[in-house]
Amino acid sequence: MGLASVLEFARHVVETKVKAGDLAIDATVGQGHDTLLLAELVGDDGKVFGFDIQEAAIAIARDRIHAKLGSNHSVNWVHGSHEFMLQDLPAEWQGQVSAVMFNLGYLPGYDHKITTNYKSTLAGLDAAVQLLQTGGVITIVAYTGHEGAQEEADAIEKWAAQLPQKQFNVLTYKFINQANHPPYLLVVEKRT
Repeated sequence: MGLASVLEFARHVVETKVKAGDLAIDATVGQGHDTLLLAELVGDDGKVFGFDIQEAAIAIARDRIHAKLGSNHSVNWVHGSHEFMLQDLPAEWQGQVSAVMFNLGYLPGYDHKITTNYKSTLAGLDAAVQLLQTGGVITIVAYTGHEGAQEEADAIEKWAAQLPQKQFNVLTYKFINQANHPPYLLVVEKRT
């Protein structure tokens, strides 16, 4: 068995942190794979909020969730940007979220010009750290192969490197000998 892919490792990290009854966020719904994982982990007693700026992404994800979990599930959809998480979530979620997942870039199979960007992503990350409970994590899968992606990745790394060590652990998981701009993972864990 080989090393876990970036996406597999991100999901593994989340699986170690999220339990039934928890609150969790998919900041970039996309095709709904992370949303489904979070919904399965939190179960009927937890809640998941899924954010995406594209209605198509929410429709794809909603269909995926309904096919797997039926209509009785824990997911609330927000057709909007993750940069407004704090405004879109109940105030009592601050300091209570066990995981926030970001999978940056564009929606596969759709307009590649519609992408995440560093300004909204940084605003979303600033919101996410306020929402995390002690021991909670943010996973950020970053891509560098499309227009604006390297700028976004650089801004995220700079943001993460400046988080106070006493409050946060930050790690990077990436394959450094692969061609074609492989994605990589940043994980932020709230210590206190």
